[in-house]
Amino acid sequence: MTTRGIEELKNVGVEFSVLSYRPEETGAEYAARALGLPPREVIKSLVFQEDSGGFVFALIDGAGRVSGKKLARACGCKRVLPASPHDAERVTGYQVGGISPLGAKRALPIFLDAETAKNDTVVINAGARGTLVRLATADLIRITDATVADIRKE
Repeated sequence: MTTRGIEELKNVGVEFSVLSYRPEETGAEYAARALGLPPREVIKSLVFQEDSGGFVFALIDGAGRVSGKKLARACGCKRVLPASPHDAERVTGYQVGGISPLGAKRALPIFLDAETAKNDTVVINAGARGTLVRLATADLIRITDATVADIRKE
């Protein structure tokens, strides 16, 4: 299966591998179990809305949770809230369960959790439920222009 996310990776020429599973549920934890991977290797691609109305991606491993306060600080705004599923789908062009910053409909600011960024490689949605890609974390940061920040809830 080819997705906009996979096409973007091909276009920029980074090494990656495609991983697939049967998407009976959504979420990084489920994907990790289905693929036999530790949750810390599979990234959740979450969309948040800033108090100004703009949207941002928060990327964190499947074992972590995003702190709204820390993400707001990283964004330079007063408050962020999780986007509604409708808004997340509208701004990314992807269905919930397949949302990814790779090939997203709109280029949104991306904040990658600092702890997650320590992984050599990550597995992230490629833009369709059940289709993920494994790539070097450094490549993900470079091609998405992600800001590495402490956004993890303690």
